[in-house]
Amino acid sequence: MKLEIISKNENQDIQKEIISNIRELISFKNLEPGDKLPSERMLSEKFGVSRSNLRGAIQKLEFYGLLNSKPQSGTFIANIGTIAMDGMLEDILRLEDPDFKSLVETRILLELKTVRLAALRRTDEDLKQLRDALDAYEIKVKEGKDAVQEDLLFHLAIARASGNSSMNTFMLIITPEIITNFEKYHVCNSNQSFLGIEEHTEIFEAIKAQNPQLAKEKMKIHFKTLYQYCYNTDDIKID
Repeated sequence: MKLEIISKNENQDIQKEIISNIRELISFKNLEPGDKLPSERMLSEKFGVSRSNLRGAIQKLEFYGLLNSKPQSGTFIANIGTIAMDGMLEDILRLEDPDFKSLVETRILLELKTVRLAALRRTDEDLKQLRDALDAYEIKVKEGKDAVQEDLLFHLAIARASGNSSMNTFMLIITPEIITNFEKYHVCNSNQSFLGIEEHTEIFEAIKAQNPQLAKEKMKIHFKTLYQYCYNTDDIKID
């Protein structure tokens, strides 16, 4: 299983400029729900940007449900009222990069839910992917190598096992920022990495036993060090 993540656009200023231009285009041409946008080639020339940057902005607006792309047909305005569309575009343009603490809270909030669902819904194939991710993490740690990505791979496998595609998508979105910040702040040392093997194993066994409450408690224990790092407290108050 590969670590599949939604990559972060390297130039957010360009992306915001493109979204702003799309917003102005919708307003100027009085486009309504169901109307088709000009082709990617025409828009990239009009906005003076590369097609890859334009495609990234369109995909972002698709994720928020504002545009719909149909193969061989083009990109269309979603079935959203004009006022709501304009308000949502404005909110998207105001979005700021989350700080590390926000990412921690979001991750814990998601994973305390996904691990319970994983324990209830996991399949034999899910268990195999969890086991493979756990083994890959253990090998890297025992070899003294950086195992951040293998650690997150295990958690992404839990999200997938939850059977909730939205939670899985959210994990994929915040994963690149988590990797970057882990490497930047050196949250985990070697001793914590070895402890992570034990904690991952306990989480895996709880999921395998289909015990959602135990899985949740083991996940809270696993996050204790990270939570303490950010908030100088041992008490994880997110339920």
